[in-house]
Amino acid sequence: MTTDSPRPPPRRTFSLALGGPQLKGLLWQILVVGIALAIIAFLWSNTVHNLSARRISTGFAFLGREAGMPIADSLLAYSPKDTYFWAFVVGVANTLRVAVIGIVLATILGTLIGISRLSANWLLSRLAAVYVEVLRDIPLLLQLLFWYVLMQALPAARAAWRPIEGVFLSNRGLILPSIPIGEGQLWVLGTALAGAVVFYVIRRALIAQQMLDGRPRPAWPFALGLIVALPALLSWQLGVRWTIAWPELRGFNFVGGLTLAPEYFALLIALVTYTSAFIAEIVRSGIQSVSRGQWDAANALGLRRSFMLRQIILPQALRVIVPPMTSQYLNLTKNSSLAVAIGYQDVVSIANTTLNQTGQAIEAIALIMAVFLTISLSISFFMNWYNARIALVER
Repeated sequence: MTTDSPRPPPRRTFSLALGGPQLKGLLWQILVVGIALAIIAFLWSNTVHNLSARRISTGFAFLGREAGMPIADSLLAYSPKDTYFWAFVVGVANTLRVAVIGIVLATILGTLIGISRLSANWLLSRLAAVYVEVLRDIPLLLQLLFWYVLMQALPAARAAWRPIEGVFLSNRGLILPSIPIGEGQLWVLGTALAGAVVFYVIRRALIAQQMLDGRPRPAWPFALGLIVALPALLSWQLGVRWTIAWPELRGFNFVGGLTLAPEYFALLIALVTYTSAFIAEIVRSGIQSVSRGQWDAANALGLRRSFMLRQIILPQALRVIVPPMTSQYLNLTKNSSLAVAIGYQDVVSIANTTLNQTGQAIEAIALIMAVFLTISLSISFFMNWYNARIALVER
């Protein structure tokens, strides 16, 4: 008895026969692209002509001139004598400072709130529901202004709140203890990061071997050696001193430690709380998308609920969670441009000041667009790569 094997679908051939539909489609595409390019060229030529007629200079040569603008809160070293280019770099660093930390904190908080919404504890689930509904329904700009006004209403530095030892909260912002980072510390931290990457590769290799022969192999000795012992040895060889800089009040302000300015702190809180409300709903829906049979099977094995969530439910839910989570990360990054409303000097605020000083609006706006486009594409690329790695592979 023989069975006929399924035939592969016929291959589609591309033909440019005269009068064929493929040739017509290609000609239409060329025509549409040509019209679009012609419109862009006309707009560009008209813009350049009008700017020249009004004696407004064009180009990016102004980036090499002295900026002369103050930047109160900057992650990088800056002075008004630096160039406009370095001022833009400082603005980009300030934007990334908000976006990266905001994404991490919003993910952690949103995940906890989303899990709390599914809790068997009635009070906890109701509080999580109120958190989500209230914060999602209030515009972000209003929340941002609320937190900024609240920061301004805090007591002065001399009467600052001290929730725990070494931490101060006042109208000057949040002041925290810090560890001074120099060249030696950077080498040690870089070694620890490289060790973590190598450990990740080794751990995956050990898991692959265990899947082949069923014999478990401990990975903790590699972690201890690469992430702890090797950086400690390098720190000892370089003579790096790890000290904590404790803030203290001197006069009317604090000296030492890490200061989070009121503008930055208010912006970070508003972005994190607002975005975490949306992330919580994404996490909740992702967990509920997992089949109930997975919970029943784990319960039958006597597994703890925390273990079930961490090892069984969430890994499956990630396939539903990651795509909409990418949109929330992009929204948080773009919403950081609202910092101009409270005076935090991110790339948008610095570009606006540059525009007012130089009059080159097109170039300044183009730089803002290029910065946000680059950051957004980077986030999308990374999240798409991660989504592809965790996607189910059909056999």
